[in-house]
Amino acid sequence: MRLENKTAFITGGGSGLGRAAAKRFAKEGATIVTADVDLEGAEETIEQVEELGGEGVAHELDVRDREAFKSSIGATVEEYGLDILLNNAGISHERIHVEDIGDEQRDQLIDVNIKGVWNGTVAAMSHFKKQGSGAIVNTASLAGVIGAPMLSAYSLTKGAVVNFTRAVAAEVGPHGVRVNAVCPGITDTSMPRRSLSEEEWEYTKNEMSEEYPLKRLGKPEDIANAMLFLASDEADWITGEALVVDGGFSSC
Repeated sequence: MRLENKTAFITGGGSGLGRAAAKRFAKEGATIVTADVDLEGAEETIEQVEELGGEGVAHELDVRDREAFKSSIGATVEEYGLDILLNNAGISHERIHVEDIGDEQRDQLIDVNIKGVWNGTVAAMSHFKKQGSGAIVNTASLAGVIGAPMLSAYSLTKGAVVNFTRAVAAEVGPHGVRVNAVCPGITDTSMPRRSLSEEEWEYTKNEMSEEYPLKRLGKPEDIANAMLFLASDEADWITGEALVVDGGFSSC
């Protein structure tokens, strides 16, 4: 198994891409720590991990809280060790003109999407340096690579994650630590659905799918597979990369 005897700490692990990654990593032998502001969701993920024969624990965590992040990582290291950090927690916003985005909404995205990744990286780095190994995978977005109209604040934060990934990778590579990012196109999770009904989402999904060469949106499992690759030893000579997983959208 590709992650046997490894421990993965996954933020935003209570739903969506985080849950898909937790289950995928568990199938490959990893011990899973799911961290989420929604503790119930994180616990449900661990239940699903256990149903697959894996093991792990759920932590309640607001990634904006640097000290809480440090404490959660410390507890994980003490109990299980730590090999993989998946900085996955993130939020988006409704499509809106840049001049109509309020300061409070903009700052909330910065706090979660940028500071959350920063806090996780800082919390894990001393441990990774000490053991001389570790893999960090940051969830960015296609919007962080090519930008997304009407999603300017989201694009701002995910672009920052991409460049932060490159900067930290160059800094910590000599310590044996790898840092990469996954940049998904639109994926069938709760984030793009927002307030849409099931019928409205199915119509919207079919419309958007026509813009992708593979004629479908991404599934959480598609992104989890990319995360798994970057977290595994198979990517041992890959660092500082922003892996676009978008069904060919950006090639058009």
